[in-house]
Amino acid sequence: MALSDCRSFSLTHPLRLEIQVLCLPLQVMYCSSECRQAAADQYHRALCLGPSHEDPDHPLNKLKDAWRSMHYPPESSSITLMARMVALVKQANDKGRWQKLFSQFCSRTANEEEEIAHKLLGEKFKGQLALLQGFFSAALYEDHLSQWFTPGGFRSLFSLVGTNGQGIGTSSLSQWVHACDALQLPAQQREQLDSFIDQLYKDIEKETGDFLNCEGSGLFLLQSSCNHSCIPNAEAAFPDNNFLLHLSALSDVQPGEEICISYLDCCQRDRSRHSRHKTLRENYLFVCSCARCTSQADEADVTSEEEEEDEAEGEAEGDEMEDEMTDV
Repeated sequence: MALSDCRSFSLTHPLRLEIQVLCLPLQVMYCSSECRQAAADQYHRALCLGPSHEDPDHPLNKLKDAWRSMHYPPESSSITLMARMVALVKQANDKGRWQKLFSQFCSRTANEEEEIAHKLLGEKFKGQLALLQGFFSAALYEDHLSQWFTPGGFRSLFSLVGTNGQGIGTSSLSQWVHACDALQLPAQQREQLDSFIDQLYKDIEKETGDFLNCEGSGLFLLQSSCNHSCIPNAEAAFPDNNFLLHLSALSDVQPGEEICISYLDCCQRDRSRHSRHKTLRENYLFVCSCARCTSQADEADVTSEEEEEDEAEGEAEGDEMEDEMTDV
């Protein structure tokens, strides 16, 4: 089972502009009439605002605007994914089937859910979460999912998406960078190109944060069952430039061997054991005991000088962003 919210309408047919179609009057672009019909049959009728698509007072628009103002960098795919989960149940003939599927994603204790909400929404998360819950209920309330609209149930849903949500990345910029890496260039030109690319990524990251290579967010049942390892034997990717996730082996996987992916990006995996554990504790609430972490257990629990500088810089930028963000 896969459920996704993609921001880019051209993911499925990136080069076939002649078959892309609109859902009027919402102005949602679909890759084909078949794709539009499939969306309408599954969830879109419950989310289509019709003539109210530009009404700032509509509960769904209020929900999206509130989430953008609370979350940096501003995005709407996470909260829209939650809305789509409700919409699927609303339109489904077999509502129990979808409820059972969603229940298969990992659940958290109340304390863990609160920590995840705190991490995503900051110091004032309780008030922010209550505001989001109000907009969510006003826009989407469904009797069959009444438990999701209580304070505790909404926090659980929030935690489910926050923990299991998979960024859907098909960045054309990444493809361009890979093509640049394959170029045969004189040393000086290579150095200039690499310097330009490094600076480009730094400039973009100031605006996008972790969403540099992410056009949307999705829930993928099998992928979410994979545990983490700092030396993963598989990775999740979107090689077809659409929302279909491919889980590919990075090494030979023996019969009975657990398939593990990394919850950390390449740069984070290259850091010390202490830094990796700090990131995993803050974002996923567990301590990694993979083979690599176990082998490095005797290392001192200190970060490198470079990591400490990066963390100090990140905290300073975070403070600046918090000052700039609107208090909803």
